[in-house]
Amino acid sequence: METIKGRVWKYGDDVNTDVIFPGKYTYTISDPKQMPPHALEDLDPSFAANVQPGDVIVAGKNWGCGSSREQAVVCLSESYVGAIIAHSFGRIFYRNCINNALPAITCPQAVGAIENGEQIEVDLANGLIHCKAGTFEFPPLPEAVMDIFNAGGLIAYSKAKLENRA
Repeated sequence: METIKGRVWKYGDDVNTDVIFPGKYTYTISDPKQMPPHALEDLDPSFAANVQPGDVIVAGKNWGCGSSREQAVVCLSESYVGAIIAHSFGRIFYRNCINNALPAITCPQAVGAIENGEQIEVDLANGLIHCKAGTFEFPPLPEAVMDIFNAGGLIAYSKAKLENRA
């Protein structure tokens, strides 16, 4: 998972976890495979039906603020979103992205330049975002984070580490 190519879904500031995965489903849907149809349903009813594997969410400030529920990240991951690029992230949402192997990239300059619907390429290893407006740099993700992503998330990574110790 070093390069991600996909279409952009662009959203604004302060999109909270209840908007990403509506809180009304928190206790009625526990199977991650049943979450994608509800992703962003109150913000963008077309998202769940039209998102394609590898598509990238580009967002404003404070994406994923609000409650610490992991379902917001899980529903996007299960929708095969390739990455999220934002001006900034809610702290717990950002950590949940790492735990679930969903790249969360902070790059305010790219957010302002990228247009909704355009195709972009995100080079995680080299910290580059290629879009119509040009190439934007972000700090390359640390090797430990890439290891978690490549393992499929923190649980899979931890299991593999523990098995290798035995």
